[in-house]
Amino acid sequence: MRFRPCIDIHNGKVKQIVGGSLRDDGNCAIENFVAEKSAADFARFYHKDHLKGGHIILLNPAGSPYYEATRAEALEALHAEPGDFSLGGGVTPENAQDYLDAGASHVIVTSYVFSEGRFNREHLEQMVSAVGKKHLILDLSCRRKNDGFYIVTDRWQKWSDVRLSVQVLRRLSEFCDEFLIHGVDTEGRQSGPQLELVELIAAACAGEEQCLFPVTYAGGIGSFQDLEAVRNHGKGMVDVTIGSALDLFGGRMAYRCVLEMCGGETK
Repeated sequence: MRFRPCIDIHNGKVKQIVGGSLRDDGNCAIENFVAEKSAADFARFYHKDHLKGGHIILLNPAGSPYYEATRAEALEALHAEPGDFSLGGGVTPENAQDYLDAGASHVIVTSYVFSEGRFNREHLEQMVSAVGKKHLILDLSCRRKNDGFYIVTDRWQKWSDVRLSVQVLRRLSEFCDEFLIHGVDTEGRQSGPQLELVELIAAACAGEEQCLFPVTYAGGIGSFQDLEAVRNHGKGMVDVTIGSALDLFGGRMAYRCVLEMCGGETK
């Protein structure tokens, strides 16, 4: 289990929010923390601890009056530490290469592939053609409904008809390098991780002798007991990102202790 840093940008600022509260209408969300430091500052900070595989997420849509400021923050962070972070938020085959050229290791995609609430294989193949499997991360962030966890799109505001399963993860792994999965119902709430979702992820990536593909889980981790629970239920194969609960963002979990628990380097 590795710690993967996250830099979420909303209205031109690095923030930690309650994920399920995000609304494009009014560009609003319940905010847990608004940073004074820039996205580039955070990128340089994480780089000093030799952390790779983090993600930068643009939380404003392209039509938002804040979009350009949010995008500029993201690009500065990519330029600051090329290769350290992937980038998601409004990625399409037309703009994906721009982000890779700016320093993103991967681009992260949900809405383009699950457009209009349905899986669009043609769009997925277009993304693979544009950037290659090794530069593509699929974000399968989901919310619980009735019989399981369903993938949500458009900054977690729209439901798709795709229920996450071991079979879905393994089938989609043929097209991407890794997955990012937020448990949206708990994202930013520090109310505990969705361990049933963690178990599903672990079952999908468990091979006979090794992990079949990398997956990062986010959502609800608010204590070191929660972190240990994710390690146990994820059989050590599921990486984690922690936002609002970190002391870097006003939370109770000491960043250095998180690194130690996840096997990261400290200084």
